[in-house]
Amino acid sequence: MLKYEKLSAEVAEQIRYDREHGCVPKVAFCEDDVLRRDMNRDKANVLRTAFIRDIDKMLHCPYYNRYADKTQVFSFYKNDDITRRGLHVQLVSRIARTIGKALGLNLELIEAIALGHDIGHTPFGHAGESYLDELYFANTGRHFSHNIHSVRVLDGIFPYNISLQTLNGIASHDGEMELCEYHPKALDGFDEFDRQIEGCYLDRKAVKKLIPATLEGCVMRISDIIAYLGKDRQDAEKAHLIDNRDFESGTIGSYNAEMINNLIVNIVENSYGKPYIKLDTEHFEALKKAKADNYELIYRQEAVEEVLKNTVRPMLFELYEKLLNDLKNGNLSSPIFKHHIDFVGKSHYNREQPYTETEPNQIVVDYIASMTDDYFIDLHAHLFPHSHHKIEYKGYFD
Repeated sequence: MLKYEKLSAEVAEQIRYDREHGCVPKVAFCEDDVLRRDMNRDKANVLRTAFIRDIDKMLHCPYYNRYADKTQVFSFYKNDDITRRGLHVQLVSRIARTIGKALGLNLELIEAIALGHDIGHTPFGHAGESYLDELYFANTGRHFSHNIHSVRVLDGIFPYNISLQTLNGIASHDGEMELCEYHPKALDGFDEFDRQIEGCYLDRKAVKKLIPATLEGCVMRISDIIAYLGKDRQDAEKAHLIDNRDFESGTIGSYNAEMINNLIVNIVENSYGKPYIKLDTEHFEALKKAKADNYELIYRQEAVEEVLKNTVRPMLFELYEKLLNDLKNGNLSSPIFKHHIDFVGKSHYNREQPYTETEPNQIVVDYIASMTDDYFIDLHAHLFPHSHHKIEYKGYFD
């Protein structure tokens, strides 16, 4: 039987009282303190507040559309009911906004971080991310991670003048790092932020040390986990890989709806009016156990990993080498010029230096990371029509 927890009468009444009397705890980020690289641009007004401006820029970013055809967890399935990355970012935003509303946080900042957090993600999920990191490091000694690349998309490829608070939340959103308590750590400014980002390119482990500078960023980080924990189980069932009954039903339950509800309730119960985000020990241990079960029963299935390793990885290696050679040789008929460099160059935002002056490996990485799953497959077939590496989708009637 499904179990749905509720806020204690005490906390529920406190929230209700504070709202009615205008004394909600002053823990939200104040928009008067927003920082941008160019403070003379994108000034807030009564119609478009600081983080609404960030949200609008993301929604109109050319790469935002591409969320819709990027793997969340399950590749190679023709199934419209299996989650793609576009739905994932919406789910994260909804969960984080629900928590943020109860805690009195800045909902526009939460939404901005949520909608942008995966915009730099590769095709084929974390497998694609791992293979691209492998290649980028082999060629440059630098690392690739999707959250740092999301910052690059919004702050470099398309220099949108996004706020520091949004960019920091995106960079530090790593949903693989669950904590019992999330304490924000203030940032001095863009100089410190830029040093942190550069450190992540040089040290793969550095990205896991990033800390959100706002409570809104902390909420987004835990919401990323909540959003995929039960949803991935739903998708695994739809893909006929596992039955949800194979999972233990612990404190937070085992089905998506009850897991979302129970974790949200516990966070609000333990965080209201506090300068940090907290789960109690019982729910935190249940969250860790549920995540570990997902890894054992879903993410690390040998058959799934082998298919990706034997198809996507060699295809990505072939594409990387071909595109890099085309770029270095100035082959203007290559897709890296026609579909990427020309596309990025049409942005009307001013740049400190032309995009074409970017280091060649970085341009190739930018291009590959921007691809959807289908585009990646079609591009490989176009450039390597006789390759024996082929991806076969499981169809609707298989």
